[in-house]
Amino acid sequence: MPSVSWKRDDAKLARVRALMDEEDLDALVVRAPDNVLYLTNFWGMKGYDACVFPREGDPALICLEASEEDAARAAWTDDVRLVRGYAEDDPRPVPARTLDAALEAGRGYDRVAVELSLGTQASDRMVGEPTTFTKAWFDAFPDAADATPLLSRARALKTEQEVARMRIANELAAAAMDHVRERLHPFMKESEAAALWQGYVHGAGTGWRGKVELALPFSLVWAGRGIKTFTATGDLPVQQHEPVLFEIWVCVDGYWADHTKNLVIGELRDDYLVLEQKLMQVYAAAVDHCRPGASLAELDRLVRDGIADAGYPGQPSHPICHGVGARAHEPPYAHQAGGGTVEEGMVLAIEPGAYWPGGGGLRVEDNFLITRDGPQKLSPFPDGVVACP
Repeated sequence: MPSVSWKRDDAKLARVRALMDEEDLDALVVRAPDNVLYLTNFWGMKGYDACVFPREGDPALICLEASEEDAARAAWTDDVRLVRGYAEDDPRPVPARTLDAALEAGRGYDRVAVELSLGTQASDRMVGEPTTFTKAWFDAFPDAADATPLLSRARALKTEQEVARMRIANELAAAAMDHVRERLHPFMKESEAAALWQGYVHGAGTGWRGKVELALPFSLVWAGRGIKTFTATGDLPVQQHEPVLFEIWVCVDGYWADHTKNLVIGELRDDYLVLEQKLMQVYAAAVDHCRPGASLAELDRLVRDGIADAGYPGQPSHPICHGVGARAHEPPYAHQAGGGTVEEGMVLAIEPGAYWPGGGGLRVEDNFLITRDGPQKLSPFPDGVVACP
């Protein structure tokens, strides 16, 4: 495994501290793996970690003693406080000791904020047993403000370093699609196609060009009539002339790419071809809309009106645009009853879709960096339905 470390992202940390100054906050106390990563560059193994991030001075990173070497290499702070994974004199679970250390690190700060309204969080490196916040965590900070809105504002605009990290994730996701495109064959199960894609991301991606310590894949793969808005990958067979939809996420050392890509063996069936043409027109209009200052509410209306005009009123049932960064899905979200504008520095996933009763349909999605001159596509893999060789 290569030893990969990113230099401290001062632009990112300065933006957080400026927002803390606006809200008169002395310190943030965070536990979500993506927020710990965002503020310290440390991506934990089990989600037992925390960070006390002051408006002035060095942050304190709290992590398992087993992660001492990782923290020494990756963390942007020298104040690393270790907690024991097993303590012979303390039968409590590890997060209880994390809380003790966080309270000690936060002692002396008058105005503190914790993640009171956190709805989702990114995974730790082990993924399978995500951590949750206990009542004791919130009870320990009875007068705390909510850190989530501040961190959402900060995270919505990406720094140069963050974009560089996301480009790697996008590049890897595309390379995995190229790998599958060469190997997809009729009657392969959806799950086999998914495993082919996932195996490439994890196998080739970990150590990718000396830039990646750990690459993790996540996918939903559906063939033909298995294409729906949201269901698990199954065992339907790949059929010639019908699309295979890959709803895919790549996590590269804590930064994400979120795509929906489509493959077909042979010529695409006529009904799917008509749907693709209509959907790509809506997609192109949505991408073109995403310029600095554009309304997010109008983006949602534009996509849904376009899909209705194509013959699919009321679709899709999922959001059509969201932010991507240290999570695969993070603010901002486009919603016609909401507010907000597209801003330079955002990275947005744009994903219109239309689905048939009983199964079948299409979705397209890529990640776009919003620049002064408009949206810039981050993935080199084509949109629409791509034919296998």
